[in-house]
Amino acid sequence: METIDFKKDPTYKAKTKPELITIPNMLFVMIDGKGAPEGSQGANIEFQEAMEALYAIVYSIKFWGKKHPIPEGYAKFTMPPVEGLWWMDDGMDFDLAKPDRWRWTLMHRLPEFVSQDFFSEVVDDCVTSKKRDIYTKTRLEHFDEGDCVQILHIGPYSAEGPTIETMHAFIAENGFEATGRHHELYFGDPRRTAPEKLRTLLRHPIKHRT
Repeated sequence: METIDFKKDPTYKAKTKPELITIPNMLFVMIDGKGAPEGSQGANIEFQEAMEALYAIVYSIKFWGKKHPIPEGYAKFTMPPVEGLWWMDDGMDFDLAKPDRWRWTLMHRLPEFVSQDFFSEVVDDCVTSKKRDIYTKTRLEHFDEGDCVQILHIGPYSAEGPTIETMHAFIAENGFEATGRHHELYFGDPRRTAPEKLRTLLRHPIKHRT
């Protein structure tokens, strides 16, 4: 059985300088929420549970054949990075200085063989086996981002500001306008990686300025 190797996808390769890239239509499991991952009172439970639900769904799909009949077109696949779309509750551009007003969609890419019927079966299985309803908050959705600018940020999430500014300056200087939502792809586990070594791909969709 051929393995779908997401790690070889060129859209996951980025440099520490801004660059133009076109992102194709991709399939994701998504879940929405609000607030910063960490606050003054510690971890954001909503974010933590959303992340756990996302991984439970993906791992259930990845190892479905161990306990269940596999669906048509099933293939093994490597794990791509977790992604997040970020914006403000008033619809304004993402602002690192106002975490209490953050809104987010956590996303994990899935192979195209995952149909809505199969996804629903996976969600029901997670609810039954783990006796929690959080999995019903996830959804299966295609995401077509199109033309974007992206850049690699190395270091703590809290220090992304200058990298984001560099990306937006590149957008303006090259005759583009930022559209859509601030997008991040996470290549390091903050529980196991020193903050200064974390690698985060920052991305923003663009359009030609009119």
